[in-house]
Amino acid sequence: MTKELKQAYTLRISQANKTQLITILYEMTLLYIDEAEAALDADDRIEYKGVIRKIRGCIDELTSSLNFEYELAHNLQQLYLYVNRELVKASSHYDKENLEHVRMVIDKLRAAYQEIENQDMSGPVMGNTQTVYAGLTYGRTTLTENISDPSSNRGFCV
Repeated sequence: MTKELKQAYTLRISQANKTQLITILYEMTLLYIDEAEAALDADDRIEYKGVIRKIRGCIDELTSSLNFEYELAHNLQQLYLYVNRELVKASSHYDKENLEHVRMVIDKLRAAYQEIENQDMSGPVMGNTQTVYAGLTYGRTTLTENISDPSSNRGFCV
């Protein structure tokens, strides 16, 4: 993941509600799947293993955030367990087929959560975050993001 993408995801995460956080994790997982396939194409097994660990980290985060008071959480847990099994196979066999199985599941879940995201009107999960304004100052080839009050308390409240 490039530095610019990390910054974009950081900004989105700091302003996201609960549903948007899940959607962001799905998007990051899909991005990491693309990176894993690129590593396989380049025959870089070390990079491939590292990216698989990142994908599993996203899935672990999704699994740990399930609320088992709802029946849907049990179904999602089964899907996440299946995805983890496919990732173990992909990691040991260096095979794109297992990654495609993971991509299909995650892509469908991402699409479903994007629909739910449009209905979720709750506020951001994080409070007391910095306000970022993009585009206030720019150069010939750069765009600078300015922080509204850099001396303010930067602690995050969840």
